[in-house]
Amino acid sequence: MNTEKSKNLFEEAKKYIPGGVNSPVRAFKSVGGDPLFIQRGVGSKFWDVDNNEFIDYIGSWGPHLFGHNPSFIIDSLKTAVENGTSFGSPTELEVKMAKLITELVPSVEMVRMVNSGTEATMSAVRAARGYTGKEKFIKFEGCYHGHADYFLIRAGSGALTLGVPTSPGVTKGNAADTLLADYNDIESVKKLVSSNKNKIAAIITEPVAGNMGVVKAKDGFIKELRSICDEEKIILIFDEVMTGFRVAAGGAQEILGIRPDLSTFGKIIGGGLPVGAFGGKKEIMEAIAPVGPVYQAGTLSGNPLAMAAGYAALKHIKNNPGIYKELEEKSAYLEIGFKNNIKSVGKNYAMGRVGSMMCMFFSEEPVSDFKSAVTSDTILYGKYFHEMLKRGIYLAPAQFEALFVSTAHSKEDLDKTISAHKESLAAIL
Repeated sequence: MNTEKSKNLFEEAKKYIPGGVNSPVRAFKSVGGDPLFIQRGVGSKFWDVDNNEFIDYIGSWGPHLFGHNPSFIIDSLKTAVENGTSFGSPTELEVKMAKLITELVPSVEMVRMVNSGTEATMSAVRAARGYTGKEKFIKFEGCYHGHADYFLIRAGSGALTLGVPTSPGVTKGNAADTLLADYNDIESVKKLVSSNKNKIAAIITEPVAGNMGVVKAKDGFIKELRSICDEEKIILIFDEVMTGFRVAAGGAQEILGIRPDLSTFGKIIGGGLPVGAFGGKKEIMEAIAPVGPVYQAGTLSGNPLAMAAGYAALKHIKNNPGIYKELEEKSAYLEIGFKNNIKSVGKNYAMGRVGSMMCMFFSEEPVSDFKSAVTSDTILYGKYFHEMLKRGIYLAPAQFEALFVSTAHSKEDLDKTISAHKESLAAIL
C-alpha cells in the first residue's frame, strides 16, 4: 500500500501542529506507524490522499450513522449555506431542532445547543452545580466526558490510550471536586455519597461507555444509580454524546429504561458538523441564563449549517423507524462473524456491543469496567489494526475505542470485513 503523500503531509503537519494532528488519537501513537490523511468519503468508504480505498468503521468517531455524505444531509447543507454561514442571532431552524430533540428523547424537556461534546458536558455539570448549590460531582474511572479540566481524572478515550489519564495542567483544586467511582460498581458510589453527604451536585456517566472500549452499564447498577440520585437530591447526567441517536432513537436511556435529569449530545445531532447539546428537566434548564443565573454562552451555538445538517439527520431518523432494526441486524452479523473467527483461532477474546457500537478486546477476561478493560493487549491490537488496514478495513487506531456500523455498510462490506478479520487474527497469533 503506497502512503507516500500521507507520510509527506504528516512530516509537514508536525512543523506547525502539535504532533501533526488536531486530536491526539489520530496520530497512530498507540498502534505505531504514521496516520493516513483522508481526502474524500462516500457511503461506507473513504479514500486517502494516495487514493487507497477503505471500508470505514470510524464514521468520524460516530456521527455518520448513514455513511459519508448522504444526499439528504448534503442537500440540506447546500440550501443553508446559500442563506448564510452564521448570524449570531436566533434562527427558526434552532427552534425546530430543539423541538425534534425533545420529541425523540422524552427526558429532555428543554435543550441548549453548544459547539462540541466537551462544551455540552461541562455546561451540564455547571447547570447541576448552579441548580443544587453544591460543588462536587462523581464520574467513573475510564469514562471520557471531553477535555474540561475536572473531567481529565482517570479518563478514557485518547487520555487512556496515550497513557495520560490524569492530564498535566489540571490543578489540584479543580481535581478536588471530582469524585471517582468504579463503573458498574454501585458500592463505590454509595461510599462516596456517604462520605460527601449533601456535597454532591451530580453524577455523570456514559450509560454505554464507548471510550474504554464498548462497555454497557449493568441494569441493576444504572437503576440503583437513579435511586441514589433521587434519594440524595443529586442530578443524574447521562453523557450520550456518543450513544445519543446512535444506539436507538431515544439513545441509551431508551434501551436501559432509565430517565436521567440531564443528557448531553453531540456527534449525530450535527450530521457530521461540529455541534453539541445539553438538556433535560425544565426546572434545571431554566437555571441557565438568560432565564436563570448560571451563565453559558457561545458565539457559534446553534450555527445554521450545523443545525441544517443535524436537523436533516434527526428528521431522517424520525421518518425511518426501521433504521435501528437494520443497524442491529448488520451489527449482530458482524459480531457473530468476529466471534466465529476468534473461536477458530482458539481464543476467547471479549466482545462488547450495543446496537451499532462494537469493540473487540484483546483480553480473554470479561470486560465490565476500567480495570478489566486495561487487561487488553494493546501491542497485539496495534498489529491487528495494521493487518486490517492492509486489507482495506479502517478501524479506530486505538484499542479503547468503538467501531461504528452505518446504514451504508452493505453485506458485501461486512463479509469482506469478517474475512479480513479472520486473516488478520491468523497473521498475528
